[in-house]
Amino acid sequence: MTRVFSGVKPTGHLTLGNYLGAMRQWAAVDQHRSDALFCVVDLHALTVDHDPARVRRLSRQAASLLLAAGLDPELCTVFVQSQVDEHARLSYVLECVATDGEMRRMIQYKEKASRERERGGSVRLSLLTYPVLMAADILAYGTDEVPVGHDQTQHVELARDLAVRFNQRYGHTFVVPRATNPAVAARVMNLLEPTSKMGKSDDVGPGIVYLLDEPDVVRKKVMRAVTDSGREVVYDPQERPGLANLLEILAACSGGDPAGLAGKYASYGALKKDTAEAVVEVLRPVQRRHQELCADPGYVEGVLREGAEKARGMARPTVDAAYRAIGLLPPVTARP
Repeated sequence: MTRVFSGVKPTGHLTLGNYLGAMRQWAAVDQHRSDALFCVVDLHALTVDHDPARVRRLSRQAASLLLAAGLDPELCTVFVQSQVDEHARLSYVLECVATDGEMRRMIQYKEKASRERERGGSVRLSLLTYPVLMAADILAYGTDEVPVGHDQTQHVELARDLAVRFNQRYGHTFVVPRATNPAVAARVMNLLEPTSKMGKSDDVGPGIVYLLDEPDVVRKKVMRAVTDSGREVVYDPQERPGLANLLEILAACSGGDPAGLAGKYASYGALKKDTAEAVVEVLRPVQRRHQELCADPGYVEGVLREGAEKARGMARPTVDAAYRAIGLLPPVTARP
């Protein structure tokens, strides 16, 4: 079977963008057609200033939401990155294959480093090198496909480059992965700033719909969404990004086509109302299941424990092979 790997970073509360752009696809398609692994990539949350207690809390919440979104531990592997040592082991080896120039060309590094400097903070070295850790996340499992939003495609390309380079220099060790993107709503935008992604890490405020927002909060946020100038409801992502964002969200929730849906509306108000209700209905079963999981934390902990054990067993042979190939001595075993 095709092996799939993807993950979520616990740097903020998961959003509608995380669900429509990734999590729903994982639950509805990827876990059924493939040997799939889904991970809470908590090590990536340490690349910027953070509250340790909040990272732990958001990591547990993210794991619960992955399950609430429909991931089934009987069908796929759900785990937390830091609980599988092979990720960190392989990351350093791949740093010895990556170049400084590659890291500094990464778009997300440029954007996040710039914001950090504007705040007067220092830029952590891990912010520069974390794309290599992301490559290790992928390559450790012999991943064939990485379902990601368009903004993460560059990271998968780096993983491909590092896999090819390692294989050429040290012998065939890694599967070369490829990125896959959902056709609709692969990148849900901020409702008030439709040229910016609906991100969880840095954004706050009414432009972001969180998965655990109450229905009335969702309705209020959608009804306040930016719709650009003009009166006609048309789908034009370049000239009318706010309107296009609403149409894409509605299409993703209802199964329609953004351009086709545009022709059904004579006013922005009607479009916003239908979009808000569609989002509320899409989130309703996720929120209900999340409440059930919160009432049974032992179940979630058990899923993560078994997931980490399974993931460790899958990753270790590849990481050990990479250690041997690059010239490291085999591990020393204790004498009986």
